[in-house]
Amino acid sequence: RLVGSEMCIRDSYDPDNAMLTAFLNGVRQHLNPQGEAWLIISDLAEHLHLRDRDFLEQCFQTTSLEVVDILKTKPRHRKAADESDPLAFARNQETTYLYRLKTKS
Repeated sequence: RLVGSEMCIRDSYDPDNAMLTAFLNGVRQHLNPQGEAWLIISDLAEHLHLRDRDFLEQCFQTTSLEVVDILKTKPRHRKAADESDPLAFARNQETTYLYRLKTKS
């Protein structure tokens, strides 16, 4: 669990995954010894070819973070069902993930 810190970014474009990388690179210093960080992230960027499919796994390895559990859900918001949305082709495939992360032992 993050100590006294909460970060919530909604619907933001993250060129070169800079914000995501910075978060993952810095999360270890904010964890208690048995703490967890939770990352809630959609794979929409992957469907739009803005992030490689294996990017997160590579980040977890390089930052010495271990995935404790992964929960996933399909979006239920209006845009996910709106065929007139220009991103409908990607939103129809989108999944949102909750990654529970801890430091590797």
